[in-house]
Amino acid sequence: MSRSSNLFAAVMLACVSHAGLLQAETMSYADAVTKLADDCGADIRKFCKGLNLGGGRIADCLEQNAAKVSPTCKSSVTSVVQSITQREQAQSAYSDACRGDIAMRCKGVKGDGYILACLIKGTKLVSNKCNNAITDAGWR
Repeated sequence: MSRSSNLFAAVMLACVSHAGLLQAETMSYADAVTKLADDCGADIRKFCKGLNLGGGRIADCLEQNAAKVSPTCKSSVTSVVQSITQREQAQSAYSDACRGDIAMRCKGVKGDGYILACLIKGTKLVSNKCNNAITDAGWR
């Protein structure tokens, strides 16, 4: 991964660690990094040049320079944080959302990966709540 890709990955991950909002759909980490690279690269190079990655330094820099950061970058950071937060929450909550479907459709199946495969295979028979949790978690 190039230095600039690492930079954008660090920004995205630092922002996600401070997130608490929800959005209707989720994006992958790779898509999030690409979006931030496209929409915030110039701002990061301009305002955060020379900062070491990690520890939320880039996110802090963008926050400290919020008055000067482009509206496109601000909007992208917000949407990325919302999407990745929802994905992480869905991944954490999927077993609760799918508990009934697992008991009915995947009885006797052992192992998380096999259970998930069972649920995905039976998509038409699985509840909307469970299907939405699987989709929001990024597993389909």
